[in-house]
Amino acid sequence: MAISDEEVAQAKNISVEQVQLLCRARGTTNESLAALPEAVVRRALLRLDFPDLPTARGLFRLKQECSDDGSVRPHGLGRAYEQAGAMLSRAAPAMTAGVPTGPNGRRERGGPAPTAGMHLADWVWLGPGNVGGRTRGIVIDPADPDRIWAVSAGGGVWHTKDGGAQWEPVDDFLANLACGCIARDPSDASTMYVGTGEAFQNLDAIRGNGIFRTTDAATWSPLPATRTPDFRFVSRIAVSPSGAVVLAATSTGLFRSADAARAQWTQVLDVPLGHVAFDPQDGKKAVAGALRDGAAWFSRDGGVTWALAAGGPWNGRVELTYAEKDPDIVYASVQMTSGQIWRSLDGGKTYKKRGTLTPDGLPSDYLGGQGWYDNAVWAGDPTDSDLVLVGGVNLFRSTDGGDHLAEISTWWDPASAHADQHAIVSHPGYDGVTNRTVFFGNDGGVFKADDLSVVGSEPEPPFVAGWTELVNNYGVTQFYSGAGHSGSGKIIGGAQDNGSIAFDPALGTQDWRPFFGGDGGWCASDPTDPDVFYGEYVFLNIHRNTDGATTDDTQGDRYISGQFFNFVSREWDWKPVPFRITDAKNEDALFIAPFVLDPNDENRILAGGVSLWRTNNAKQPNTAVDGPKWAAIKPGAGAMISAIAVTRGDSDAVWVGHENGMVFRTANGTAPTPTWKRVGATGPSPLAPRRYCTGITVHPADPDTVYVTFGGYEPDNLWVTTDGGTTWADLAGGALPPAPVRALAVHPRRTDLLYAGTEVGLFASDDAGAHWSPTNEGPTNCSVDDLFWMDETLVCVTHGRGMFHIDLSNVP
Repeated sequence: MAISDEEVAQAKNISVEQVQLLCRARGTTNESLAALPEAVVRRALLRLDFPDLPTARGLFRLKQECSDDGSVRPHGLGRAYEQAGAMLSRAAPAMTAGVPTGPNGRRERGGPAPTAGMHLADWVWLGPGNVGGRTRGIVIDPADPDRIWAVSAGGGVWHTKDGGAQWEPVDDFLANLACGCIARDPSDASTMYVGTGEAFQNLDAIRGNGIFRTTDAATWSPLPATRTPDFRFVSRIAVSPSGAVVLAATSTGLFRSADAARAQWTQVLDVPLGHVAFDPQDGKKAVAGALRDGAAWFSRDGGVTWALAAGGPWNGRVELTYAEKDPDIVYASVQMTSGQIWRSLDGGKTYKKRGTLTPDGLPSDYLGGQGWYDNAVWAGDPTDSDLVLVGGVNLFRSTDGGDHLAEISTWWDPASAHADQHAIVSHPGYDGVTNRTVFFGNDGGVFKADDLSVVGSEPEPPFVAGWTELVNNYGVTQFYSGAGHSGSGKIIGGAQDNGSIAFDPALGTQDWRPFFGGDGGWCASDPTDPDVFYGEYVFLNIHRNTDGATTDDTQGDRYISGQFFNFVSREWDWKPVPFRITDAKNEDALFIAPFVLDPNDENRILAGGVSLWRTNNAKQPNTAVDGPKWAAIKPGAGAMISAIAVTRGDSDAVWVGHENGMVFRTANGTAPTPTWKRVGATGPSPLAPRRYCTGITVHPADPDTVYVTFGGYEPDNLWVTTDGGTTWADLAGGALPPAPVRALAVHPRRTDLLYAGTEVGLFASDDAGAHWSPTNEGPTNCSVDDLFWMDETLVCVTHGRGMFHIDLSNVP
């Protein structure tokens, strides 16, 4: 019997309106809401204030890619990778940087000495090996189903030989690690294609570098003809049954290649596409779905010409799938408001709407409010064309061709499949009788259902039966920031869509644990107390943990920025001034906003929104009516604050950077109203960039020497002053690839050794930045978003490959 909105509202002590909003936002049912634990209810209510986090994430990354004029350089990422590759070739003997499964990736004996103390053997991957990350595609070897390949949005292509018990990256130096899709040649299992860039962002946020191919299931090479702006965002690739024709759906249209070398591509549709597929039995037939324009097309001549399908009206993204039993049947999962299923009986020429109802006959909002981001459909049972799977936040199963949908996964239960579904793939041996195994790619990595007919079949949620997580060293977590305590060895990180999570060396890489949900952000560790860590949710909502990052927030009382859960009104509320950061309340801050713990005073935090905010009692006990006191100590400058640095040994010397490139400093930062001066705006040697300031690093021994890093695909993204900001010099100077530099670290003892984290990997200098060399293992071509020290061990925080560290205490 269906549970009414009123019954859920009464059981959870929330309003009927909140129940309806939660169902639509999370793409779920009243039955699932009724089973939500109290802490999850509170967190879900908070997320209602942020209805489109994927777009906000993408916009945040986009800001960091723009040049001074606000545009993004065409093919900028590709050129940066090319220069990084050329530098690598000059710095070491010939190699193809790979993993133990391939012949390449390690510097040959007799190569040049390590730069800045880095030795290949010293890079240690910290994980997480149990968290995963956004996975857009999966392919399986039909001859050996234990061999699986998966592509991640920030961590490249990964391979397992044992069915997911252990994963490894196929190529650390694949010239783009932002992968959006993967396809296998049906006629040759060793030939696969990977499309780079991620089109499903409603904006140009995660850029690619064309299509890559392997013909031996091991060595990957770019297809030169696809290294053009048309292939910066490849959403789907389809290969005809014979392998003769390849179709690529991109953000600018549909492209077709019929030559074996894939050297010639012809545009056959000029609308942004999110999906394309060949009829599995007939290479003359194909279908394509819109990325955001609510339409579908079909072809009857192998993709040469296309016609608009009849049906609708539709809007938004359209995902399509052929029914394995009868390819004349094509299902469409259409974004609409919260998801609709349509079906074609003539190979995709015309579509009719299916019921799209819950088992109780109510409309199913299976895609929730973000069908443009997570939207997947499957009809791969060779015995039953009415068996359909669809995925949004959760997964749903239909046994009547999309008329009714039963929820089979539960996003909030760790024993179920993770949230946000992107790919559904059958086991090669799936026959609907003795083998019903299906694999799923989502924001948590790769999951498996051994028996599709019974997975998630409990009478009420949570739906956990039959789910298996295959995130075993599938290290594709996208971190924004990290921090660690040198005494305990614990490290925390703020991860995209996987919260604030902690590494304990006693537990190892496979046991990172969450201590705050949602999106993670900047982090800090109290050097005087191993139990105190700080993190943030989006838009500068800072939280504090006082138990060594061992437990999650269950009471809604860990925010120290002023927000708290009001158990009387059953809503999230804000404390009065001065116990709140007003910029956080008003979302007047970057999506991932900077904050730092004063290295000289563990009670002081500086946090950046429109203004710079300061608390001098960060450890004050937190209640619903008081807590740390905050004050704005720097007025707005017309742009959000994007970087903050406090000089070690002098809390009065504070530096602040903004998203438009402005940099300010003060010499009385602890005063009630500090005096701020903009630096580098004028003079004979000014600070030239007028774009996103990604970071500021003060020299550990010379407070007048300060390094400032910038975004954009430009050649001058690292600058230094040696006189406190009066004059500036370009340290990149063409010596670093023209890509965003996101972090800079100075060795605490050998201060001539510098480490730069860039969009295309980590670079090191042993002469104070006069020359740079890329590291060729560890944090390779992925984005390095943060660098921090634990004594003389450098920890490298990546956006797509987790974290690494290297012990640099033995540098001569």
